[in-house]
Amino acid sequence: MDFTEYPSGAPGHVPGAPIRAGIPEHGRIPKYYAVKNQVAALLDELGEGGLLPTERELALRFTVARETVRQALRELLLEGRLRRAGRGTVVAGPKLEQPLALASYTEGVRRQGRRPGRTLIGLDRFPCPPALAPDVGVEPGAPVWHMERVLLADDERVGVESTYVAVARVPRLNTEFAPDSSFYGYLRDRLGIGFGDADERLETVLATPREALLIGTPPALPMLLVHRLSRDTEGRPLERVRSLYRGDRFSFTTHLGSKQ
Repeated sequence: MDFTEYPSGAPGHVPGAPIRAGIPEHGRIPKYYAVKNQVAALLDELGEGGLLPTERELALRFTVARETVRQALRELLLEGRLRRAGRGTVVAGPKLEQPLALASYTEGVRRQGRRPGRTLIGLDRFPCPPALAPDVGVEPGAPVWHMERVLLADDERVGVESTYVAVARVPRLNTEFAPDSSFYGYLRDRLGIGFGDADERLETVLATPREALLIGTPPALPMLLVHRLSRDTEGRPLERVRSLYRGDRFSFTTHLGSKQ
């Protein structure tokens, strides 16, 4: 692997930068990483939606091999700094920030001036297996709904959401709920069901081939997976949700406070 030497105090050693801007103490970094930093600076100049020069043009500009440029661009794509547009590559916009709070996906996207949406993949009704029963507050064998939808932001596919809920709680889900709308809004406004609290677990995963096809991403793209168990205002189990978000398009935020 080719390396680039950075003497001590070279540009990039900015106080407060993450881990000396990626430059190790011995001052040697892979050449692709140096190119990545140069391309990142170019992205700031181009601005959101700006068309990136071709790999060949970048290789000539930075006097490196095209494979070196390709590796740098690959990382910037995975980080969400770039996105494919037709046959070219353009500067991506900022990541969507989703709060780790009792708020719906719809509310989180709207707060950032984006247009939320969902496309229904399937809505099935089946007897509840024993492992799922405690999470949705029913006895094993009682009917439950499974609703799966693709998440959209300004018509861009950004995730897949899978919801399990007891048929007894939402008996007309298949006839009176609009699949492209907020499920939380439906529960609150139509059925008078309020959310009390929830437990969430967040992890990084790779999408399955099916999920990658539904979202329209490469299988190797890192994903953020959120598991949620929700309860109503009376503390009764309400739903189990599995939400898979594109790692290059999402970040999660929360507020931490100290108890005195």
